[in-house]
Amino acid sequence: MNDEARGPPGDLDSGHDRAPRRRSAWGRRSPYGYPHRYEGEGTAAPTYAALDLGTNNCRLLVARSTGDGFRVVDAFSRIIRLGEGISATSRISEAAIGRAVEALTICRDKMKNRGVTRARLIATEACRAAENGAEFRARIAQEVGLELEIIDRETEALLAATGCTPLIDPCADGVILFDIGGGST
Repeated sequence: MNDEARGPPGDLDSGHDRAPRRRSAWGRRSPYGYPHRYEGEGTAAPTYAALDLGTNNCRLLVARSTGDGFRVVDAFSRIIRLGEGISATSRISEAAIGRAVEALTICRDKMKNRGVTRARLIATEACRAAENGAEFRARIAQEVGLELEIIDRETEALLAATGCTPLIDPCADGVILFDIGGGST
């Protein structure tokens, strides 16, 4: 794909000599007709990352500010089964730790390559429930270089509900929200 914006369909055959317009460095235009800006031209938009290490999945979302919202620039999701066997042993297994290290290494590299300026890296139920949750967190910090935040159930529920607020009809009298996760359902 080139960096030139195209005119309306059929414009190329209309016989008009028009210099091609360059696309804004900020990506797609705002739905309101104004180009996206961040503190003036030439200033790089901040890049944010959100990582959720759950009982079953490791998910990463990387996005850049567009002035009036965000544009996703990278994402990652992998089933790692971190909570496999915790109900029987109360511990995160070596196999699960290995899968987590592999997935989190990919996430770290993606965040570095995308120039992430701010991130929130959370771990949920498997790390809360496991006897070796804090030990796992320390190992990830040492081996991968990521500092995971093991959040409590209330914070997890608040984050899930906050993420769904744009979907809620403002005229609704009430809402029921189900967060169907691995260990946190």
